[in-house]
Amino acid sequence: MIFAAIADWADAKEYPVEFMCVQLGVSTSGYYAWRSRPTSSHDRADQTLLRLIGTLFEELKGNPGVRRMHAALAALGHRAGRKRVWRLMKAAGLQGRHPRAWKRTTVAGDRPVPAPDLIGRDFTAKKPNQRWCGDITYIKSWNGWVYLATVIDLHSRRVVGWAVADHMRTDLVTDALKMAITHRRPKGKVIFHSDRGTQYTSRGRPLLPT
Repeated sequence: MIFAAIADWADAKEYPVEFMCVQLGVSTSGYYAWRSRPTSSHDRADQTLLRLIGTLFEELKGNPGVRRMHAALAALGHRAGRKRVWRLMKAAGLQGRHPRAWKRTTVAGDRPVPAPDLIGRDFTAKKPNQRWCGDITYIKSWNGWVYLATVIDLHSRRVVGWAVADHMRTDLVTDALKMAITHRRPKGKVIFHSDRGTQYTSRGRPLLPT
């Protein structure tokens, strides 16, 4: 398949054959021997896919990887396994951009509101709506990072409130809390445990059921 990629670039007169063979670690004689052989139907299909992959790689922003390329080909009606797409992209020297494996979600504010730890590392509850726990996580989407705030009842471990946004402002966590309050309608006091990130320690209006 490396020879097929060289042939495509050679036909387009982008690089000299000798230069490409040296850079890709193959022999020039091997390339010309391959070129002189009759092309199989499988190789012709690979060459068609390779040209389409090159076009899609330019059109899709953000340096698409194998999974995104596979989905784009499927959307156009081309049936190709992920391993085949990976092989063709590797032969063409196309590599997706890999984002950082983590993002920092706990950022202390300049003037955080002090709050004691009321559960003392005991993440259990004897009854519903006694202790809730909140956190923020992040998800990589095709359009960028998406942030998810959740509220979990420590009695059942059930998510009772959540919110999704493209930011980590205080509204993200208050929207999740509003959902929990609206759905559960707690009759008594509820302990809400979270980290000390600025979203949880900033000053805001009290959240009351509507």
